[in-house]
Amino acid sequence: MLEDLLKLRRDTRHFTNEPVPDAVLEKALKAGHMAPSVGLTDATRYYVIRSQEIKQAVKQLFDSYNQKAEELIETEQQKSAYQALKLEGITDAPLGLVVCYDRSVLNEFTIGTIASNDTIKSSAVCAVQNIWLSLTEQGYSMGWVSILNYYQFKKILNLPDEIEPLGYFCVGKPATDYEKQPMLQQLGWKNKSELPSVTEIKSLASPLADESDKYTQELPKNISAQLKATIDGKTKPLGSLGKLEDLALQIGTILGSTSPEIKMPHLLVFAADHGIAHHGVSAYPQEVTRQMVNNFLEGGAAINVFCRQHQISLKVVDAGVNYDFASNADLIVHKIAKGTNSFLHGPAMSAKELELCLQIGAEVVAEIAAKGSNTIGFGEMGIGNTSSASVLMHMLCGLPLQDCVGRGTGVNAAQLQKKQEILQTAISHYKGSLEPKLLMAHFGGFEIMQIAGAILEARRRNMLILVDGFICTVAYLCAFKLNPQVKANAIFSHQSDEQGHRILLDQLDAKALLKLNLRLGEGTGCALAFPLLHSAVKFLNEMASFESADVSTQSL
Repeated sequence: MLEDLLKLRRDTRHFTNEPVPDAVLEKALKAGHMAPSVGLTDATRYYVIRSQEIKQAVKQLFDSYNQKAEELIETEQQKSAYQALKLEGITDAPLGLVVCYDRSVLNEFTIGTIASNDTIKSSAVCAVQNIWLSLTEQGYSMGWVSILNYYQFKKILNLPDEIEPLGYFCVGKPATDYEKQPMLQQLGWKNKSELPSVTEIKSLASPLADESDKYTQELPKNISAQLKATIDGKTKPLGSLGKLEDLALQIGTILGSTSPEIKMPHLLVFAADHGIAHHGVSAYPQEVTRQMVNNFLEGGAAINVFCRQHQISLKVVDAGVNYDFASNADLIVHKIAKGTNSFLHGPAMSAKELELCLQIGAEVVAEIAAKGSNTIGFGEMGIGNTSSASVLMHMLCGLPLQDCVGRGTGVNAAQLQKKQEILQTAISHYKGSLEPKLLMAHFGGFEIMQIAGAILEARRRNMLILVDGFICTVAYLCAFKLNPQVKANAIFSHQSDEQGHRILLDQLDAKALLKLNLRLGEGTGCALAFPLLHSAVKFLNEMASFESADVSTQSL
């Protein structure tokens, strides 16, 4: 009987207009409620839709994103088959069902969610399968609509922030049996494999070899001396181009050439949420992280403007945002979890999560470097990340906490006092050692640690590393604690208006290129400083020497 039900279950798109009796729906939802729920979280929520107005709004949202999905189809044959599909189930089905999961259950410890918050989502998927099988047994069916902008979808339905939808499900009597096969197979999209893919894993993976020096190039002998002589030989008084001369010397030394070239510059913005944000350390709610990532993806943020202006390739990395972005978003998804734990009473992340952050950050840079880039900058976004950065600076540098804590997103004096008190309490609860990785795991953020891993990889690959403001400089500090050689490749783009940044730059003996009172983050300082790198390279490569211009040094 069960096997027959499994064979009959279809992702249905065509429905009759026969209403779904309340008893049928009630039985199906009870079946969903019987599904496994990790740690008995009971996080699955159901919303029933009969309003034609709401169905039409969902259909319009689907149509706009379905067009984007269609544009991604590569073969004309599949595109033609896809265009032939008449996906009217949203409006034709007599009933709409939205299956969601409630993230607020994670506010209290639940066994089973400690390794991954996504287990509550998996529980909701189990509920969907039970509902589907129950409907099938009763002679009804469902169709899963997942091609949606979930942010707009939640707005249409007025769902609370903590409620996350899996998708929209059309429910009703099926109008066809699709010749007893999946609809897409029936219409020639492609065939489903006859058997499941099963592989037995018989041994542990071999440990990866240490490749820390694999990409370190052997610099020409006396390259710094050669560069200094080249710079001093330009038609100008000695040292008259000031910091540009230092910058040209650094760039040429890193790239091992007296005529260096900046290739395929990239800027990576890593975004993640922080558990500490729930304690009121920021002027903005956590929701702003997700909103700003969407702004980056839509091209409307300051960093988008500056990257377009200076022809820098911009990539956004979801390191741990408390949101599920659309699957077709132009986003590098390396989500460790939906935000760190609050470090007020325990570690923000585990040791394994820290190592995963470092590894993932390195992988992102490795992929970009493999395409020919030799210049990379870093930015960040994450409500609450100045708190994480401030404590890391305090603990790693041994500086007074009040010198490290600033106004972040713009808290007032009372909020700043509260922020300092919360962070001091968190520090007082820490009983571990001062070993850098232990501190990084306990107080760090997923985006900060992925940037640290990215910086370490950029050093291994002899790239120019542009460091942004306070948060990214703390990420650099973490990388520096693990490998002090990163200093040779680091170019500090600006000194931000966050009070701890000036102190940290002094602690690192680092000189910033710009001082513009910025405190936006996003990597904006990197993008604004980038033309200075170009100017340093241009004068080094194109400015005449005294000899080539036949200018006497005696005249100067």
